[in-house]
Amino acid sequence: MSTHPAPIPLDAGLAIEDMPSDAAADVGRLHGLAREMRAEKPQVLGFPGNLDFSLEELAPLLGALFNNVGDPQSRDASDIGAKPYELAVLEYVARLAGALPSDVYGYVASSSSEALLHGLAAARRRLPAAPVYASDQAHYSIGRACELLRMELVTVASLPDGSVDAEDLRLQVLLRRGAADGAIVAATCGTTMRGAVDDVVLLRRAAAAAGTVHVHVDAAAGGLVAAHTSPQPNWSFAHGADSLNISGHKIIGLPVPTGISLTRRELLPETLGGEYTGAVDRTLACSRSGLASLLLWARLRSLGRSGMAALVMRCQEVAAYAVERLEEAGARPQRVHGSLTVVFDRPPVWVVEKWHLACAGSLAHLVAVGHVTRAAVDELAADLAEVRLEVAA
Repeated sequence: MSTHPAPIPLDAGLAIEDMPSDAAADVGRLHGLAREMRAEKPQVLGFPGNLDFSLEELAPLLGALFNNVGDPQSRDASDIGAKPYELAVLEYVARLAGALPSDVYGYVASSSSEALLHGLAAARRRLPAAPVYASDQAHYSIGRACELLRMELVTVASLPDGSVDAEDLRLQVLLRRGAADGAIVAATCGTTMRGAVDDVVLLRRAAAAAGTVHVHVDAAAGGLVAAHTSPQPNWSFAHGADSLNISGHKIIGLPVPTGISLTRRELLPETLGGEYTGAVDRTLACSRSGLASLLLWARLRSLGRSGMAALVMRCQEVAAYAVERLEEAGARPQRVHGSLTVVFDRPPVWVVEKWHLACAGSLAHLVAVGHVTRAAVDELAADLAEVRLEVAA
């Protein structure tokens, strides 16, 4: 029997036809969709996108095209972008990631997966014959990136907490010594199911027998959390990363997906784009959404450094509370120190669907991002306790 989800059926009412549609009816339909999604927000517990934001006052931005062409630092012929705002975002994120802005190259990408691909492309350029070593808990986008870049992917075992088994990494590198020139280690800061953080210092040391080691950190889910955790784990440029990617919408909260790519500047050549653009371009996308940079800038400015730290702390407190309540409900919760992710026994389908839980095998998880409240945790715990009573009966 197929495990693929049922496909989304085509809605004939959404068809784009020969003649223009009723604009008022279409706007009403879209407003209704937005209301439905906002109403569902309190019960979306299993996925890491923070739904607690309000940017309606920025609606006038939708009346202009903001197209960032080429490098954020490079002027371009069109000059209709928002690059100064993008640079402000990059400076903020670079410092959180343990780097001086002048030492890293970055840009705001369409998603964290694109930013990851950009980092691994830099690693491949640097070490063209090196395998990529990634945990069995790594996000599937690493496998896709390796396929696109034609890089050998070596799967490394993980420890019970979800982090990379450094001893198995050392063994995998030794097995390939002599046959491979260097090693590319894809570490994770905030693994998909457990929220584990790989130790960059430890992994670099474990792979040292390969020669030159490039460490890329997929910090999509956990980078901004790790940066505000005490004690801070070894996840960033300050701990030996060569490139990393961070999500722009998960912890921060935005109406569009975004990602941030950062790479040590000396690892990227200066590449001219097409003559007509008049820009230096080391991105993957060339034309990029300036609107995403503007929205990121607006959210970060509204929070400030202190507000961002307070947001992470509040989310961590809710995650710790969830562990207590789910323990009482008999769901056997587990949480890595500092993580917003709480894993627990996979409940019946009705609970999974009600709370939009993410599941893998025998486990489910919740992610205590900004819109997740203690009240929602209490209600989930009550449902899990009910399930336990039903099983006992």
